[in-house]
Amino acid sequence: MNYSPFKICFSICVTLLLLLGLTYFSTSNTLPNGKSEDGFLLFGQSIKYPTTASFWSVKNTSKGNTKSLDSIVNNIETLVDPEEDINVIVEKKKFIPKIPNLSKIDTSKIERIAYPSNKEEFIAHLKGQLTAPTSRIIHYGDSQIEGDRMSSYIRNKLQNLYGGNGPGFTPVSQVYENISSVVTTSENWTRHAAFDPSKKRYEHKKYGAFTTFSRFTPYYEIFADRINLDTLQLVKASISVKPSKKTYTNMRQFTTIGFHYGNAQLPVSIKVFSNGSLIKEGQLISDGNYHNFKIKLSAPSTELVFELEGKMSPDVYGLTLDGEEGIQLDNVAMRGSAGTVFAGLNGENFAQMYRELDPKVLIFQYGGNSVPYVKDSLEVSQYVGYLKNHISWVRRKTKDASIIFIGPADMTTTENGALRTYPLLPYLNKLLREMCYDNDIAYWSTFKAMGGENAMEHWVDQKLAGSDYTHFSLSGTRIISELFFLSLYMDLTQN
Repeated sequence: MNYSPFKICFSICVTLLLLLGLTYFSTSNTLPNGKSEDGFLLFGQSIKYPTTASFWSVKNTSKGNTKSLDSIVNNIETLVDPEEDINVIVEKKKFIPKIPNLSKIDTSKIERIAYPSNKEEFIAHLKGQLTAPTSRIIHYGDSQIEGDRMSSYIRNKLQNLYGGNGPGFTPVSQVYENISSVVTTSENWTRHAAFDPSKKRYEHKKYGAFTTFSRFTPYYEIFADRINLDTLQLVKASISVKPSKKTYTNMRQFTTIGFHYGNAQLPVSIKVFSNGSLIKEGQLISDGNYHNFKIKLSAPSTELVFELEGKMSPDVYGLTLDGEEGIQLDNVAMRGSAGTVFAGLNGENFAQMYRELDPKVLIFQYGGNSVPYVKDSLEVSQYVGYLKNHISWVRRKTKDASIIFIGPADMTTTENGALRTYPLLPYLNKLLREMCYDNDIAYWSTFKAMGGENAMEHWVDQKLAGSDYTHFSLSGTRIISELFFLSLYMDLTQN
């Protein structure tokens, strides 16, 4: 068969015209989750296909709200005192509060915190808690705060303002790099998290205030399993903790250490070494309850080593590395969690730990992991209701702690070939704010702070967020953390 250039060109044109003609049979349909989908039905099956209008249209996402923040982003470094830089070591002799320089920042464009109706009372109570001799803050969140990425910036700012040292909570078995401490363990440690769906949860549900624990031996119910204790061998385990060179000076210096454990059924000996010298030893309490093995240092250590030995490991909830006074902020990151894990934990175990920790402020940062899965507005409302119940469950374990909720960031999906904010995300942001208002919780919208709908694409273009259009980059994390802190700072220092 003879194929001439004319025939080939003619065939291509006819094919393209036929494909264009099919667009006239396609319609745009709104799905239950708010997304629109172009297509048509063929033999009862839905076929995705562009409509004539969507095929010819050129969709430009408005970035006006987002770009208006660029002046803040570009000047964010003016807020950073040279002594704050993570690459500079400063020997502090006397604490002097560091006041942020707002002279080059257009504060009118900063997203402010939304408070309940008793705003003035809420802020006064919060300020009193932050200025207490010791003020523990627990920052719960999803993967946006993983590795202490966001908490470290907030902690540093608050410690610069109100005093304090150390990175706070540090898990024993680490599944991701923690920028604020360096933890090395013997190979026999295993991690068990209440929010990890890949592992079976223990029936005792004693995961503690940090929702995770580590062990160096398997777990047995001694009486239920009728274990012959003589057959169990002594097992040794170790934990090494060093200050991180990647974090701020404040967090490299800690002298008040807590070794948090519980559910110990058999005796376990513990030895603690600082810079190679034995500073404390003893026996862990094997009554099954939560306990804190406390260590006080006369001066900051370059390396702490914990050596444990016993036939059965306790559940080790982790370490707290703090100063003697000021701000103590714990980062509790739960990869994949939507924040609805708390009420399923053992209440007495959780309460025992909270009585020891005595948190003055709780920060919850969730919502992002629910966004891709909610199908309609009803499911969004149900999720917010579940979240409220879990926050209330935690609140009842505190001594009137202030609660701040940080909402989800903008997240992008593909809709008819174009990048768009998940349709139900703005509605989720709205319901979260309303839930917080009704339940005496302060709310800060990350979504609006970024610029609102379709802001994530601009943040990715500026290398402030990753290619997954969901998570911030390290520089983006710093920016969003500064924006949150500035909003909080302006309220705490208002006349």
